[in-house]
Amino acid sequence: MTTSLRASDTLTRDALAVLQPGFAGTSAPAWLLRHLEEGLASVGLFGRNIESAQQLALLTEQLRDVRPDLLVAIDEEGGDVTRLEVRTGSSYPGNLALGRVDDPDLTRAVAFELGSRLAAAGVNLNWAPSGDVNSNPDNPVIGVRSFGGDPHLVARHTVAYVEGLQAAGVAACVKHFPGHGDTAVDSHHDMPRIDADLETLRTRELVPFAAAVEAGSKCVMSAHILLPALDAARPGTLSPAALTGLLRAPRDQGGLGHQGLVVTDGMEMRAISATYGLERGSVLALAAGADAICVGGGLAGEDTVLGLRDALVRAVRDGELAEERLADAAARVRGLAAWARGVRRSDTGGLADPALRADRAGAEAGIGLEAARRALVVTGLERYRRPAGPLYVAALTSVANIAVGDETPWGPAAELERMVPGTRTGTYRAADGDVGAAVLADAGERPVVVVVRDLHRHPWTADAVARLVAAREDTVVVEMGLPQAPPQGALHIATHGAARVCGRAAAEVIARG
Repeated sequence: MTTSLRASDTLTRDALAVLQPGFAGTSAPAWLLRHLEEGLASVGLFGRNIESAQQLALLTEQLRDVRPDLLVAIDEEGGDVTRLEVRTGSSYPGNLALGRVDDPDLTRAVAFELGSRLAAAGVNLNWAPSGDVNSNPDNPVIGVRSFGGDPHLVARHTVAYVEGLQAAGVAACVKHFPGHGDTAVDSHHDMPRIDADLETLRTRELVPFAAAVEAGSKCVMSAHILLPALDAARPGTLSPAALTGLLRAPRDQGGLGHQGLVVTDGMEMRAISATYGLERGSVLALAAGADAICVGGGLAGEDTVLGLRDALVRAVRDGELAEERLADAAARVRGLAAWARGVRRSDTGGLADPALRADRAGAEAGIGLEAARRALVVTGLERYRRPAGPLYVAALTSVANIAVGDETPWGPAAELERMVPGTRTGTYRAADGDVGAAVLADAGERPVVVVVRDLHRHPWTADAVARLVAAREDTVVVEMGLPQAPPQGALHIATHGAARVCGRAAAEVIARG
């Protein structure tokens, strides 16, 4: 009887260990602290959990008072996807801006600086960077989150980002394996499908992941996408062929040879939850080769944790999930937690790479803004005249994807209001009707600065911009998404992302010429 109870306790602790749940609030709820004592080894943080750096540090300290070797994970890509600065916008440009500059030393230094902020706040696993190749410009969920459309460019910057984060003592998690760039569907809403053959996947999607694994990325995140060339029945997150047969298999057997942690993308995303169900999907993911179940972006509470824990225990007892597979997954989670706890930064501040040491002064002086300035592509500057009076800034706002969220401010308006006194701003959406006419009426005599994201994907914004440029020859156009449409306007600025620093860099050009 005693042996049976001990085995049951071990099984329950292993089931808790593989979960990476979110929770509500800016302090730890009692139920979460209780489950940390019972075996929960990770938590995931989101914008709802963060008010300030000081508050975040207190929160992680509260959690580690219960479990010192806890993995505290966050979805902090910088750029458009930020949790640290969800209410203000990021101090660091995102991947597309860094890929545009194409200076791996700069990418490494930005990642190190961001990782240092995470580490100082007690975060030791970052669900970043995105290693997706942006091979489909109409992709609704990747876009500026990718370093670009060239697999080898994406690979060298993915590696640099991994190196920068991990030099700061934060485990990197390259996503979304085996690649989310060639999709036209957002997996938050439905199941995307990529029909490329295996050879195309190996020479395009898989190139950055192979490079990241070889560079020692501690973690890889799976994607909820169907790739018939790998598995015609199940999406990557639930596919043994993708996770065990491709990601884990040794290189000499055609795999990538990843020996670190495999984390799922959010299991509450509809590509999984609406098709398989949260609990069933989690069992299948563990059986396929995943080690950690990410859940909590949209689901936060004890009921979710208990339901998943019990589903995994039941699956082992019913013979659907091998006990050894669950134990192996739990051991990998604990192993990464042990690495993170044991990281000791060297006398150089963790900067083992000379290029990082050389860039340290730049990082402390505001490397995020430096990178944002370098990423700008400006058309028409030679004939542009700085404004003689107040401006009117019109932000044409489309629905943001769930990863980005709609609570984070974006655009150059706040900076232009500071730099050009008297400047006014307005926000416009597709439902507003004739947006071009509305902007002209609201602007009056003020020159117009029209700000867009992914003009090529939203016909209503393209129509509005065309009308404004035709009506006012001094119209300035700021593209803060993927710059696929041809430049237009008296001045056109492509920022390659909507981070706060990207907005400031654009505002500097508009205000000062």
